[in-house]
Parts: sequence; structure tokens; C-alpha cells
Amino acid sequence: MAEKSDQESKTEEPTEKKVRDALEQGKIPVSREASIFASMAALMVIQAFLIGQGVQRLTPTLKSLLDDPEGFPLSTGADAQNLLTVVGLQALRFLVPLVVILAVFGLAASLLQNTPRLVLDRIKPDLARISPVSGWGRLFGTQGMIEFAKSLFKLAAVTAVVAFVLRSSEAKAFEAMYTDPVALPEMILSIAMRIVSAICIATIVLVAIDLAWARFHWRRELRMTKQEIKDEHKQAEGDPLIKARLRSLARDRSRQRMIASASRATLVIANPTHFAIALRYKREENAAPLVVAKGMDVIALKIREVAEQNRIPVIENKALARALYEAVQVDQAIPTEFFRPVAEIIYFLQSKQAPRTEKVQ
Repeated sequence: MAEKSDQESKTEEPTEKKVRDALEQGKIPVSREASIFASMAALMVIQAFLIGQGVQRLTPTLKSLLDDPEGFPLSTGADAQNLLTVVGLQALRFLVPLVVILAVFGLAASLLQNTPRLVLDRIKPDLARISPVSGWGRLFGTQGMIEFAKSLFKLAAVTAVVAFVLRSSEAKAFEAMYTDPVALPEMILSIAMRIVSAICIATIVLVAIDLAWARFHWRRELRMTKQEIKDEHKQAEGDPLIKARLRSLARDRSRQRMIASASRATLVIANPTHFAIALRYKREENAAPLVVAKGMDVIALKIREVAEQNRIPVIENKALARALYEAVQVDQAIPTEFFRPVAEIIYFLQSKQAPRTEKVQ
């Protein structure tokens, strides 16, 4: 009941990360019926193109062995080895193409369903796979019932197909009793090809349904609860509280560096306690005054304190200080529209040798 309720609570579609993690762990949608269908298709190709030629090549060797057994001496171990070599080579020539076709079709059925991946975790020992309780659950669970239904369908389809083909070939079977025995293998091969072809046609619908069901069941198993999505998002983006704390620390360090840079200023424009703009102007360094620090309220007072400690002139101009604060960023030169008022202040300081705090209208 707990597992069922847990599954019912998973109402959200899996995220890309969830799907990617499942693929990396080897949890992929696989249709067993597709592999079985590939094997039947390979068998049909083998019957159509390889069996006849292979039997024709193998027949002379077997015929010579049966018709003239004395032609193969077995007096010594070397004679037995030579006989086994001849027979083995002929058997390999017959069997290798069959095995290759089966392997190619089997690999194709797997590769067309999913991209191949090397997942070492899938081959690690897992006690749950040999647990009687887990096995009982797999047998009588939803997936077990579906596999049982598919097996029943395949059994019924194969039985019906074989019965139909054999009934339609009943006349040929009776005629074979009065024909040359040499024609029997070809007739048996023809009937076998009809049976395999009919089975492939009968089960192709089951394969299509099983492919769709495998994908659907895989996506349903990967569904997530809303809390899982929130936790994953939090893990990917980081804890909001930690991120806020880090941003706060970064702002504090930036303010400290900026306030320390105020000691390099050549003048400070204030308003008088709400805003403070620290400017540095050296003709040999830059063409226009550079903002080395700015702030409001507490930071503005701190900038003025640093200026007074370093005997930097502080000019109180409310309108200019507010305008500069809103228009200029730290480490940037002032815009051209502020050249004239700032130049007048610099000229005033240089010509009059003003005290550290003055009011300029």
C-alpha cells in the first residue's frame, strides 16, 4: 500500500536531469518482444538464403562419410584428429553464417531501441535479484501480469498460425508419402518458412504495442513528486539562503574595497550626508575624472570619514552629488554632461586652495 501511494504521489513528468541520470545508470526502456521478433526475422532470412546452400555444401561430406566409412581410417589418434578437423570445418562453414545473422539481428534490435552505454553498476551483485520476496513481487505484480498476458497472446497466436499452416499443407504432406524422398527436405523447409513468416506477421502487432508500452512504463516509473522537483531545482540552483548569504558577503567585500579605494580620490562631492561621490583626477593618468567610490547614507558617511582621514577635500553640492550617484558607476569616467560642473570644482580647489569641506552652489 505504501508503494502504491508513493507511486500515486508521483504526478509530475520527469525532468531532463532525472531522465539523464536514469540513462547513465542503465535504466532504459527495453522491449523483449522486439528481440524475439528480431530472432524470428533472422531465422526467416536464414531459411530463405542460407539453409539450402549450407546443406548442399555439407551433404557431400556427410554422404562420403556414411557411404564409405572405410575411406576415413581411424587407426591412430592422428587419423581421428584429421576426421574431426574435416567434419568440424564443414560444420563451421555451415554454422558461422547462421550465428552471425542471429547476432546481427539481435544487436540491431537492441541498438535501434537505445543508444549503447557501458554501465558497470548493472553487473554488480544485487541480492534483491535473488530475493524470493522480490521475485514473488515481480511475478505477481503489474509488470508480471502484463508479461503473462503477452505470453498467452503469443501462445495463442503461434498455435493458431502453426495449425493454419499445417492444415493448409496437409495435402502436400500426404503427397510426399508417394514422392521421391529427395524432395522431402525442400518441402519441410518450405513449410517451416511459411510457419516462421506467419509467426512474424502475427506477432508484429504485439511488438509495436510492447515497444510503446515499454516507453510509457519507463516514463511512468521515472515520474517525480512535486517535492522531488523542488529538491532537484534547489540542488541545481543552490540553497536560496546560502546564495543570499554569499551575495551579501560579496556585496560587503565589494563595499569594503570601494571604501578603501576612496583614499585614492582627489576630491569628494557630497549631499551632504545622503550621497557621496569620490573622484580621482590626475591629468597624467586619465582624460576625465574617474569615480573610485560612491555610496549613500552609511556608506556616504564612511567615504567622507576616509576622505577626512586622508585630507581629501569634500565639496557639498546636493544636486551634483545626486545626479552623479544615479548616472555613474564605480571605476567609470564621468559623462560629458558633468565635465563643466566638475571642472569648475577642480579649478576652485586648485586656485583657491579651499579647505577640506566647502559648499559649492
